[in-house]
Amino acid sequence: MPRLLIIGSLEAELGAAARIAAARGARLLTAEGVSAGIGLMRAQGADLVLCDVVHDVGWLVAQLADERIACPVVACGRPNDADAAVRAIRAGAKDFLPLPPEADLIAAMLQAVAADPDRPVVQDPAMTTLLARAEQVARADASVLITGESGTGKEVLARHIHAASRRARGPFVALNCAALPEALLESELFGHEKGAFSGAVASRKGKFEQAEGGTLLLDEIGEMDPRLQAKILRAIQEREIDRLGGNAPVKVDVRILAATHRDLAAEVAKGRFREDLFFRLAVVRLRIPALRERQGDILPLARHFARRYARANGLPQRGLSPAAEALLLTHAWPGNVRELENTLHRAVLLAEGPAIGPEAIDLLEAMPFTAATEAAPSLPVAVAAARPAPQPVAALVGRRMEEVERDLILETLSHCLGNRTRAAEMLGISIRTLRNKLHEYRAAGVAVPPVPGQPPYGAVAAG
Repeated sequence: MPRLLIIGSLEAELGAAARIAAARGARLLTAEGVSAGIGLMRAQGADLVLCDVVHDVGWLVAQLADERIACPVVACGRPNDADAAVRAIRAGAKDFLPLPPEADLIAAMLQAVAADPDRPVVQDPAMTTLLARAEQVARADASVLITGESGTGKEVLARHIHAASRRARGPFVALNCAALPEALLESELFGHEKGAFSGAVASRKGKFEQAEGGTLLLDEIGEMDPRLQAKILRAIQEREIDRLGGNAPVKVDVRILAATHRDLAAEVAKGRFREDLFFRLAVVRLRIPALRERQGDILPLARHFARRYARANGLPQRGLSPAAEALLLTHAWPGNVRELENTLHRAVLLAEGPAIGPEAIDLLEAMPFTAATEAAPSLPVAVAAARPAPQPVAALVGRRMEEVERDLILETLSHCLGNRTRAAEMLGISIRTLRNKLHEYRAAGVAVPPVPGQPPYGAVAAG
């Protein structure tokens, strides 16, 4: 359940956005102004902020960055106020939501910050067995280590475990450990006291405290620095954490779930992951098989995504033709469920006639640019106009390979709201390779989309 903070008056059109978000399962927080909004972020945190442009969006974004609060901000306003939209985007807002709001735009934004909380779609015997085991261990408070390749649905399974647990009424808080640098990650996890570092103008709760009485998912735990691994181990053992700059420990009641695409046992053997933390996290181990290992799930998932994206885009419901189903079953799915989802999203948009045929199923391996630009076709027009339009292949002729690669990487990163891990997965490269590329671009003076919550390096490069 994503946590949504709405800043502004709910008596008019912003109230409609609040009602739509609540109907979509969001947990709402509201504030009349940006100062009150910052106070709520310090105390409770949020996954997404909607801020009316009548307020100082630039100050809000800067304050979140100064306090190392990683959360995207979406500005809201009337579509005829183009100047306000441009000012908000230039001030650091990730998007602009025209008012009155459209339900599919709200859904797309919520989906960008949280996995679908519905029960996992499974039919293959391997997955039904795994799901039954997950539901069995959900009733306990033991830590669970979820492993599997990128795109297999580790966070979806984690949310299902939370929903089936005794903590279901409490919050589910997820943090991607690979998406933030070490200094910001420590503050996000444990919170800080006023004056703990430059910009810490007030105390703020970290993810451990935000998940009080509920579940905390540490996604991509294998990417965490060993120093922070030691602090996580202490938090699990002692059920208490130390805020940055704090003088006394803070007791926490949180269930820990961890997820990784790495073989942590192998990482332990190589000295890159603490053995004691590994055993603390892996009280129960659940491995999600790759999609190619669970062929019985391919068609049920494909039908599920076809229905979802037809509904989200206001298009007629179409089934899959036998030829399309056969094509899906022959593909190796290196990107797993995430690749299947993107493929069906494109197919829904491209399909004509009474059924989705094989001509709408695009299974080319070199698809990161299309996935990046077509994965959210319902983005507001004001934002789309502020970003470079997708170029046809013919338009790339005569350009240097390095320039095309740079533009592809930056546009994909912008689409992922600065999330390095998701961008790397979409591009089919390692997170280390992506970070090295971004370091080269910054050294060359190219503006790079910042990590969520960090001060920007400048405007997003347009290529």
